[in-house]
Amino acid sequence: MSPATRSGSTRKVAVVGVALSDCGRVDEATPYTLHAQAARRALADSGLARDVIDGIASAGLGTLAPVEVAEYLGLRPRWVDSTSVGGATWEVMAAHAADAIAAGHANAVLLVYGSTARADIKARRRTSNLSFGARGPLQFEVPYGHSLIAKYAMAARRHMHEYGTTLEQLASVAVQARTNAATNPDAMFRDPITVDEVLDGPMIADPFTKLHCCIRSDGGCAVLLVAEDYVADCASEPVWVLGAGEHVSHTTMSEWDDFTVSPAAVSGRLAFGRAGVTPGEIDVAEIYDAFTYMTLVTLEDLGFCEKGEGGPFVEKGRLLRGGGLPTNTDGGGLSAQHPGMRGLFLLVEAVRQLRGQAGEGQVRRADGTLPELAVASGTGGWFCSSGTVVLGR
Repeated sequence: MSPATRSGSTRKVAVVGVALSDCGRVDEATPYTLHAQAARRALADSGLARDVIDGIASAGLGTLAPVEVAEYLGLRPRWVDSTSVGGATWEVMAAHAADAIAAGHANAVLLVYGSTARADIKARRRTSNLSFGARGPLQFEVPYGHSLIAKYAMAARRHMHEYGTTLEQLASVAVQARTNAATNPDAMFRDPITVDEVLDGPMIADPFTKLHCCIRSDGGCAVLLVAEDYVADCASEPVWVLGAGEHVSHTTMSEWDDFTVSPAAVSGRLAFGRAGVTPGEIDVAEIYDAFTYMTLVTLEDLGFCEKGEGGPFVEKGRLLRGGGLPTNTDGGGLSAQHPGMRGLFLLVEAVRQLRGQAGEGQVRRADGTLPELAVASGTGGWFCSSGTVVLGR
């Protein structure tokens, strides 16, 4: 089948292939290897042939990321995206790809990522970075030791000051993520933890102890989006892209209007509005969680609770797989895997949940049926960017 490219038309867009590469501790692979593993597995998941792919989106590898990755994969795409806005990159790319497919500029777009962030440090091929650089606007913050984690920590402290959010409430986010990871065979850490263990860990950046922070792993994943014309030939049930939104807020902390509001407040509103659904209708949420505070404040900004009520919302077990809003059902970046820009993993898990392919970690609605709606929301930088995608069966 070779659907015609219909310039100016609007086509429905579906995710038909998702996969992870080897993840966790992967010492004998290159980032290119992980890209290829994930791409091959996602294509196999879709049941389509490689030659249907006419678009590719990639970031974070090489000098010319999508060009080098496409060549390594043996692809010659006519649509590319190299958007790089940190952890939100992949939700933003998914939005761009969906727009391109809907408009007829591409028929099948592969989003692919891979990183050996953990292995590179262990092998001393790189060191841990304290900042993203010291040029441009960042030059006014870096000399004072204002690292990425310190920026998140400051934001968390502000939320605690404004709304009375407690360390125990933040710690409960990590505990619930670990509980969700327990039944995920791909999760790097699966042993249970307690609130006290989170609070008693080594301090990284006040108020964050070690378990408030994401893990560092190796890994990759891929997502294949196609025009509705291809769905009949796919091996898996399609998951439809219903709506998406993106937003950038700031880069210097002095330009951030309110430390307690993330850019998801805008991207989420756009995504839900374009999808024609409300937060109350969502069955599963996959949210970027480099730090516990990210989960809490993003839940607020997406509209799952009122501003300032994130603490009480998360402490009642709502994020557990059997809770009121199953969130980061694979264990998230806090327990499952975090090889760098983790946003693409959010889309993979959301699709698996909607398809009913999450194994022991499968979410079911109160009546025993599979979830119908999911949201994936990525955050980049230090709450600098956000991309939100609403998916449905």
